[in-house]
Amino acid sequence: MKALHLPWLWLGAWLALVLAVVVLSLGSPPPAPGVPASDKWEHLVVYGLLSSTAVQLFRPGRPLLAVAAALVLLGIGLEIAQGTLTTDRMMDWRDAVANALGVGLGLLTSRTRMRDALLAAVPSRT
Repeated sequence: MKALHLPWLWLGAWLALVLAVVVLSLGSPPPAPGVPASDKWEHLVVYGLLSSTAVQLFRPGRPLLAVAAALVLLGIGLEIAQGTLTTDRMMDWRDAVANALGVGLGLLTSRTRMRDALLAAVPSRT
């Protein structure tokens, strides 16, 4: 992790977001809006936010790439779980692709000045 003040608090908040995605992904689906493929955009945005938030918490290189890979695998695993463990959800490979694209887009923030925004706002007290 990056040298943040109270790193476990930030990690806990991020893990709570990941848990919320898991719970929402396996619960009953919300009513679908009339916009075609809107759920694909939702997948893209949510996984993009998880990934860009991970950029704020984890050091670049292997740690961040490991988290990104875990998010992609989570997205795939949740799609499989929706198709096998739920009765009111269905597996859709396009959702997994949207999840992976979102992770990739979120990782792009690691190439910008915003990559250390949280570190600048809440520096370590060491």
